[in-house]
Amino acid sequence: MIVTTQTATGPVDVYRTRLSAPVPMEPRPHPVVWGAPDDPGPWAAEDLSSYAARGFHQRSDVLDAEDIRHCLDEVAVIADRLGADDRVIRESDGGTVRSLFAVHQLSDLVAEICARDDIAGVARQVLGDDVYIHQSRVNLKPGFAGGPFYWHSDFETWHAEDGMPAPRALSVSIALTPNHSYNGALMIIPGSHQSFVSCVGAAPDGYHDESLSSYRPPFGTPEESEVTVLADTFGIDTVTGPAGSALYFDSNCMHASSGNITPYPRSNLFVVFNAKSNALREPFGATRPRPNYLAHRPR
Repeated sequence: MIVTTQTATGPVDVYRTRLSAPVPMEPRPHPVVWGAPDDPGPWAAEDLSSYAARGFHQRSDVLDAEDIRHCLDEVAVIADRLGADDRVIRESDGGTVRSLFAVHQLSDLVAEICARDDIAGVARQVLGDDVYIHQSRVNLKPGFAGGPFYWHSDFETWHAEDGMPAPRALSVSIALTPNHSYNGALMIIPGSHQSFVSCVGAAPDGYHDESLSSYRPPFGTPEESEVTVLADTFGIDTVTGPAGSALYFDSNCMHASSGNITPYPRSNLFVVFNAKSNALREPFGATRPRPNYLAHRPR
């Protein structure tokens, strides 16, 4: 797997980021669909083609009503039990739960859901490899209190802070409540996955604690001018769907979500699959890796 280029002085990371000054965005040198079109899997060839072109694909009825009810019940119990645990991220008000991390390790039900063929099986088909869970979480946006998430590419963070070599990773966001256009739904720029947008400034040690609860972190945040170029070129799609629907998206997609000031919660189960051949190394843009609950490193 090529993740560096060779120069006269040595290897150079092709996904340079956390630099001292902005640099132009670069074309992605790696594929989006790593498996062959005729490899067996849950998706048809046209699904894979759409995913490769746009960077994401939606499916309905991935979870049924019983799955959803049990999942929400377990998340509430777990968050209450953990209290001030690092895996529980709260909104700036200090009380409302924003995210619960490592949920597949905390709930047998969530672990079983993540292992299903229409979830993990899709990841294996798209990534052309055996996979493991790099990160899992439930993002909770309660009515009147759910904060926004600023524009970002997940891969930029995972590369810089976790040591993920290439964007050979896939995220699945499963709606546990209806995702409407007005209650903080995810916005995504189709086609943005084909360009790598670097970010300025190295995050200090331990900064992940603050950045996870921040609307717009000062590190790992793209320049507004770059987001504008991508939006002007490709447009912005708002991802909506009923409870139980799923969004599968490439790790390098530029995405964000607004806050939720409606009475209606927006809660999603979010799981990231990484190819086993793309196992984490030392961080490419940080002095030390983030904790295991943010970036799982299988033994």
